Amino acid sequence: MTEEKKPSEPVNVVAENEDEIDLMELARTIWKGKKLIIWIAVIVTLATAALSLTMTNIYTVEAILKPVSSKDGGGRLSSLASQFGGMASLAGITMPGASSSAELVHLLKSNVLSKNIIERYNLLPVLFPKQWDEEKKAWKKTSGGFSLNPLALISKIRPTDLNAPKKDPGVPDMWDGIRALDQNVKINYNMKEDIITITVNFRDPEIAARIANYFIASLNDLMSSEAKRAAITNREYLEKQLLETNDVIVQQKIYNLIAEKIETMMMAEVKEGFAFKVLDPPMAPDQKSKPKRAQMVLVAFMVSLFLAVFVVFFREYVKKIKAKSAGGPNAK
Repeated sequence: MTEEKKPSEPVNVVAENEDEIDLMELARTIWKGKKLIIWIAVIVTLATAALSLTMTNIYTVEAILKPVSSKDGGGRLSSLASQFGGMASLAGITMPGASSSAELVHLLKSNVLSKNIIERYNLLPVLFPKQWDEEKKAWKKTSGGFSLNPLALISKIRPTDLNAPKKDPGVPDMWDGIRALDQNVKINYNMKEDIITITVNFRDPEIAARIANYFIASLNDLMSSEAKRAAITNREYLEKQLLETNDVIVQQKIYNLIAEKIETMMMAEVKEGFAFKVLDPPMAPDQKSKPKRAQMVLVAFMVSLFLAVFVVFFREYVKKIKAKSAGGPNAK
């Protein structure tokens, strides 16, 4: 019996031919729709470029803080301890201004500190310049006219809270300022290096640097004033306890505690470097951080190319479907 010879892999040959035909068809489809691809890419790229030009330049300022530990203040403690004569035990006390990083971070993020900064440095006109009349030194009054905004209509229709304070339209209040500061100022903590970074993003580099300095100065004042208040309260209590005891050892310990509170008040008076050190002070940058217009235009161009090619393929697919449905089963 003779064996029949089988054809050598005709399926693979056909598959390769189909792949070549598909690639050629894809290339022809792209070439046929080249005008549409070019138009979509040009329109999207130019629109992105125009939009980027309307965006406000934002400048970024950073300040790096490090909490003061007991090791950082050893030299100052020994010099201050000499002022207390025979109280040699002062050499072993901890740094009175030492604060945990978590405490400093929470204070920097607190509404109390933001409110203090806004009131102390009058930041509402700076945060809302479009609503502030610089010539008249007053807020621009807006008339309560009719608005097509559905949210505005709902706010007028729904009953208002009688206990809520009334707010003038167009005039920002303290809560508006706190929210604006929260958007422009970011506080980050690096646990590994134990440093705190204050990042300010603002449209003016000089104002951005000033706001960062405002946070540093206000935090320093808040920490020193709180330390003084606590030290005075504790000292008064210790002096009262000193009068009520006759034990010499207990009296000596109380004297040491009173001396520590006196030192805390002295260090708080100095203020600078009391609770933290400024490793990198804020400086006004000479270049904007965003928007990155060149990057935006490049990304828009690449995305528009992919979008345009997809539109061309989809259009060709729709044409084939219509041709098949119109020409019957024999239509290609």
